[in-house]
Amino acid sequence: MNILRNEQAYSNGGGVFSLQIHRPGLIDGIFEKEDHAFGPLSRIDHAKIGKGTMIRMHEHINDEILSYMWQGEMLHEDSSGLKETCSPTKLMLMGAGRSFFHEESTPTGPVEMLQVFIRPSEKDFEPRVQFAEMKLPEVSDWRLIAGPTEAKAPLEIRQQIIVYDVHGKIDEAFTLPIVAGYTPWLYVMDGEIMAHGESLYKGDAISGTAEELTTIQITKDSTVVLFLVDLKAPMTLAGNFSGVKRF
Repeated sequence: MNILRNEQAYSNGGGVFSLQIHRPGLIDGIFEKEDHAFGPLSRIDHAKIGKGTMIRMHEHINDEILSYMWQGEMLHEDSSGLKETCSPTKLMLMGAGRSFFHEESTPTGPVEMLQVFIRPSEKDFEPRVQFAEMKLPEVSDWRLIAGPTEAKAPLEIRQQIIVYDVHGKIDEAFTLPIVAGYTPWLYVMDGEIMAHGESLYKGDAISGTAEELTTIQITKDSTVVLFLVDLKAPMTLAGNFSGVKRF
């Protein structure tokens, strides 16, 4: 069982646009290795963005990018002319493919979110953007967010990664979904949980085999994001963000 603590993330120092940059592969504690990704799960930016912030039009190449909104709303605009608002119940997956330009802004209020960079299975896919309306379950349970075609998730990732979240209340317990051949990597978006006898807090992550990491206990109202990853999946390193092996 491996744990990556929030204080091990790279920080941009704060301000109206602050980032905690997590390299998921560092969860094993081997910082000297060549590649800091966890299979095709390359990078997770935990962002806090102040009201009125504009991240101007910029290019992505061969990145699959999940925008996981926890609090607030973000306006997405892109080179195709699309203008759409993301929120905790309307999530976005951008497949940059061979090239795609977009910008993001927060005109209505502050935002806290994850931007998840995934290495696609191949380079130079057709660019595309997906949005999915996803209400929170009336009873706390795992919510399927994204995955490959066969997962039949609301958002389709062109890679062997499946994403869930759960919004749990204190004293609730949850059994992790299991998919053969996939390894769990679990992130505490907010709150406090117990997993495999370890306390995990906001910004912490835990991973192990599916047999080791089976359940979590909520010790404080929490939002948890679960990535199931096929560590042997084919992938391209052609992404201008996801393809970076280490900083």
